[in-house]
Amino acid sequence: MNIGMFLDRDGVINEVLSSRVKFVNKPSDFYLLDGVGEAIKLFNEEGFKVFVVTNQGGIGLGYMKETQLDKVHKKMLDELAKFGAKIDGIAYCPHKPKANCACRKPKPKMIIDLAEKHGIDLEQSFMVGDREPDIIAGKEAGTRTILVGKREEEADADMYFPDLLSVANWLAEYNL
Repeated sequence: MNIGMFLDRDGVINEVLSSRVKFVNKPSDFYLLDGVGEAIKLFNEEGFKVFVVTNQGGIGLGYMKETQLDKVHKKMLDELAKFGAKIDGIAYCPHKPKANCACRKPKPKMIIDLAEKHGIDLEQSFMVGDREPDIIAGKEAGTRTILVGKREEEADADMYFPDLLSVANWLAEYNL
């Protein structure tokens, strides 16, 4: 069985709600956060399968089409490739935020589906997010959970780090 590193996208991999980006609806809105390329490369080197699991309610709300999301994800993959980093799979929920679908975080379906497809041991894996729905999804899927950013009071994560590179450095140091 493989070990997975499941990553939320907005706020973990790329900027959102920043001075230059409100929502990421087109490739020109996509900016990697500092250290993310290095972090994902380190996850790759440590033997993790790396996945992106992201709610993209903008599709259901009509702010963007799935073809546009595909272009955003292509830019993400291209930007990560500059660091020698790769993503093993991407899952997204295109439904409206209040659609109560099975795939939207905090429900764990995206994580579970990727785990089944790629032979991932969820108990040994991690879900990294910047908001409570990410942490709940990880816990419900059976992963260990890590909250990044400045919202510690919001979620009951297993661990807290300031950013993704701090997570990668910790995992590499302790060889987990």
